[in-house]
Amino acid sequence: MMHLIQNFDNFILLYIKDNMHGPIIDKVMVVSSYLGNGGMVWIIIIALLVISKKYRRIGFMVLAALILSTILGDIVLKNVVKRIRPSATIPAINLLIARPLSYSFPSGHTTSSFAVAGILARYFKDYAVEFFSLASLIAFSRLYLYVHYPTDILGGIILGLICSGIIIYVFNKVSYLNNNKTPDILEKE
Repeated sequence: MMHLIQNFDNFILLYIKDNMHGPIIDKVMVVSSYLGNGGMVWIIIIALLVISKKYRRIGFMVLAALILSTILGDIVLKNVVKRIRPSATIPAINLLIARPLSYSFPSGHTTSSFAVAGILARYFKDYAVEFFSLASLIAFSRLYLYVHYPTDILGGIILGLICSGIIIYVFNKVSYLNNNKTPDILEKE
């Protein structure tokens, strides 16, 4: 089974390498990946939300999702799974970015991006497509740049959305206990 998954992952990466690379998209993917470095784009959004009294609670929720996704993905799962990156196992690839030193599964960029996008999409529904599009672009850039396998990205998406769900649940539960109001996840929309 693992052999089939590895073959599938390699097939997708080689397809991207052989059919999608070009000078303009190379630059777009490097910039897209850079936006996810250290959760940079998400930290900027968190700062903007926390500054605003109206959106401060959502800002703290996004921060909590970013922290939880980092702990579960980068600290726990990467060190349990210990999957080597594709750039280290598939020869003849010229990387466009510095070779990451950590393990591959799950993609930290993807996990944090989907954790944050899940929260933002929940509370800013009119921009849900934009948040998930940015998260998807960051995730795809990691495939394009040959630093993650497709299953690393899939694992990151799932873990990120689980993290956003946990944070929404916890914050609503705490709000309910503090205000004795119905948590918004239980309200009819």
